[in-house]
Amino acid sequence: MGQVVSTTDFEYKYDDEPHATRRKEILEKYPQMKELFGADPYMKYLVPLIVTFQLVTAYYIAQLPGPAMFFLAWALGGTINHNLSLAMHEISHNLAFGHGSPRMNRFIGFVANIPLGVPSSITFKKYHLEHHRYQGDEKLDVDIPTHLEGYLFYNTFTKLIWVILQPLFYTIRPLFVHPKPMENLEILNSVWTIGWNYLIYQIAGPWALAYLIGGTLLGMGLHPMAGHFISEHYTFIKGQETYSYYGPLNYIAWNVGYHNEHHDFPYVSWSRLPKVKEIAPEYYQMPHYDSWCGVLYKYITDPEIGPYSRVRRGVAKTEPAQAKKVE
Repeated sequence: MGQVVSTTDFEYKYDDEPHATRRKEILEKYPQMKELFGADPYMKYLVPLIVTFQLVTAYYIAQLPGPAMFFLAWALGGTINHNLSLAMHEISHNLAFGHGSPRMNRFIGFVANIPLGVPSSITFKKYHLEHHRYQGDEKLDVDIPTHLEGYLFYNTFTKLIWVILQPLFYTIRPLFVHPKPMENLEILNSVWTIGWNYLIYQIAGPWALAYLIGGTLLGMGLHPMAGHFISEHYTFIKGQETYSYYGPLNYIAWNVGYHNEHHDFPYVSWSRLPKVKEIAPEYYQMPHYDSWCGVLYKYITDPEIGPYSRVRRGVAKTEPAQAKKVE
């Protein structure tokens, strides 16, 4: 079963999340950073191309023998669908069309959602923005595992199971930690995605649909791309609660590895995030990662790391309805 995790509770802090303070300090020193704000000019074209490629390949891969289809669902389908889920992450910050076109951002989010098979674009946005505003908040930041997860997944073997089941926990955790009423756009997102599932089923067959949904689940579990789930905020080093990754998978992950940079400046698009580090290098001379596979291996095998390896803060004083937007 492996070694038992020695960390039995979260690391608690009673200050504000660190990135707003860093943002203010960096902008005072480097006001030119504001020139990086805004949407990426190519994302609105790249997303439909990636979606089209995934749907076409699903049609042909579904005709292969079962073992080959399963492997490709993990290796190819999982990689592409994870790429699209990270595209939805960018889109949640209005970085496809800019803040002046919220409806077009929501629509391109719907498009990115098509091959995933599971409606998630609007729901992700609803919770993710609070992760930025209230990082570590025990109620509002649903990115943090629950006490139950920390209790159940306590050794090498159970942490491996937890990694495989990450899609499940990311889906159901918000429903228990911070449930919210369903919005009209979420209903529309569900109708849209289920409608596309039906079209794919009718045109390409059940195995094509299984390939796509399977790719979503496999690509968010024990998969190199899924290493970012753990690398971003798990405290491999006490006191440091956000980590960047500067490895090659950033090229197919919309630079989500530049995670300190992203939290400091969430309105800088993926293509400009490396410039944040170039402009203010002294703020990013901190421990980082070069391998998401290495992160997954260390998380599973290191007895000092587990679901409790996160920073938690008390319930936010300001509820979301009264909260100011991230600058």
